Parts: sequence; C-alpha cells; structure tokens
Amino acid sequence: MAPVGIIMGSQSDWPTMREAARVLDELGVGYETRIVSAHRTPDRLWSYGKEARSRGIRVIIAGAGGAAHLPGMMASKTSVPVVGVPIETKALGGLDSLYSIVQMPRGFPVATMAIGAAGAVNGALMAAAILAVSDDALAQRLDSWREALSASVPEVPHD
Repeated sequence: MAPVGIIMGSQSDWPTMREAARVLDELGVGYETRIVSAHRTPDRLWSYGKEARSRGIRVIIAGAGGAAHLPGMMASKTSVPVVGVPIETKALGGLDSLYSIVQMPRGFPVATMAIGAAGAVNGALMAAAILAVSDDALAQRLDSWREALSASVPEVPHD
C-alpha cells in the first residue's frame, strides 16, 4: 500500500498537486491520488478518512481552493497527519484557501503549507519528513534531495 494519500477537491487542483506527486516520485515514496470534494462528495471524504489508516496511508496531503474545507474535514475524520495545500484561486489569489486551511479549531490540526505549487512541493517534503522519522533510507534520500537543492544555488549571480 502507498503510505501517502494525495487528495484534492477537484480535477482543476491536479496541476498544483501534481508537484507533490513529482517530489514523492523523486524521493521514491509511494502515493495514491484521489479527488475527494468536501462539498460535492462528502460520503467519499468520510470513507477516505475513516479507512485511511487501515489501508496503510500514513500521511495525507490535501489540496483545496476557495472555501478549502477538505484538509480540515479530513483531519476531523482521521488520526493520520494531514498536510494542507491552499490552491491559488482567481478571485482572491489563494488567500481564501490559506485562511480556510490554517484556521482550524483546537483538536484538529492541519500542517498548512504555502499557496500553490510551492506549497504542494513543501507538502510532499513534509510528508516525506514525517515518514522518515521511522525510515532511515528515506531520511537519507531526503537529505540527498536537500543537498542537491543547496548545490543548485549559485554562489555568484550571473547573466
């Protein structure tokens, strides 16, 4: 079973959430992808949350835009860690999504990332870091990924 679930509220969220999948691929971390809308498919959300742990899911990365209830509602249905990725929106640039995800009531934490693609990448890195606590090989791959990122930054600017 895949240890990471990447879920999103709609097909239009996939271009952003694909960035999380890309990073997990680079790190060799298995994942599944699902469209799970808090508003349009609430029964699917309930089932996914209730069954996640028993199906081997250890971290859920949930991307949502607008009202962005998916990450928080998922956190209310599972004890699996949930990482929220606010999707950039046309109307408010993703601030609406960010505020909806980050303002969870006490007792239902969601690790909230940045808006958009950077947040999806960081969501994947957060999921990998959570899994790496008990997986030394993954911890080494994550360290190597970060070292490669550091090495890619030039010391001197160029034209």
